[in-house]
Amino acid sequence: MIDDLLQTAVAAAHAGAEILSRYFRQAGLEVRAKAENDFVSQADQESEAAVLATIRRRFPDHRILAEEGGGAGQGSGDYEWLIDPLDGTTNFLQGLPVYSVSVACRKGDELLVAVIEDPEGKNLFTATRGGGAFWNGRPMSATRRDGIAGAFLATGYPFRALSTLDLYLGIFRDVFHYAKAIRRCGSAALDLAYTAAGVYDGFFEFRLSPWDIGAGILLVREAGGVVTDLDGRDGFFASGNIVAGGPAVHRDLLAIVQRHASEEAIERVNPFRSPAPEPVGP
Repeated sequence: MIDDLLQTAVAAAHAGAEILSRYFRQAGLEVRAKAENDFVSQADQESEAAVLATIRRRFPDHRILAEEGGGAGQGSGDYEWLIDPLDGTTNFLQGLPVYSVSVACRKGDELLVAVIEDPEGKNLFTATRGGGAFWNGRPMSATRRDGIAGAFLATGYPFRALSTLDLYLGIFRDVFHYAKAIRRCGSAALDLAYTAAGVYDGFFEFRLSPWDIGAGILLVREAGGVVTDLDGRDGFFASGNIVAGGPAVHRDLLAIVQRHASEEAIERVNPFRSPAPEPVGP
């Protein structure tokens, strides 16, 4: 079953990536704002349709949770797919070649397979539960750095949760004093993939959606890394708050995060909204 799920996830990610590559840097792309600083385009919608069609051909009864709402209300049972057909939409629309397709499948709360495809970089990240994590077919592992001093980190700004900005900036300021560098590339899925690969030593961000992080969480864990919420637990799908990295880096990064924020503190300033997407039409 795991092999079938992985093959389907890879095929689905390829189908979405092909659509995105066709539209990238093309004039006349239809774009609309879902919210402030949050956009959806014709490319997102067609990519999602291609991803869902691939999955539905093999697993018509599985549930779907996708960013643009294409699978809302369909499927039943324990298996659910978490799909971001274009992670890094703003980069994509600006012509910056840092974006991805993220596909994961879980049974209940257990992540089973993960695929993140980077169309422009020709990078494919895959993982299966208990089977390890791979970058273009080669095994990868999270950093074994012994702490946060000198670490190369990634983050994402809370532009969809501006009320958390002061908490975030407090964390950023403290982390900045320890890290070699902090990057913000604009695709949480790729940030987690490169954390799994040991390129980044760690990653933190607030208020992400399940489709942003589902595949990346399994990649990091199968690569020997650690992923938690701000309280050091597994509540990231419920809250969207995430801290990830190699074991020692995660330990130190989480300790810094907890000087400034907790799940309760984030909820107080920015009550969590439901991750269920709104359908955007044909």
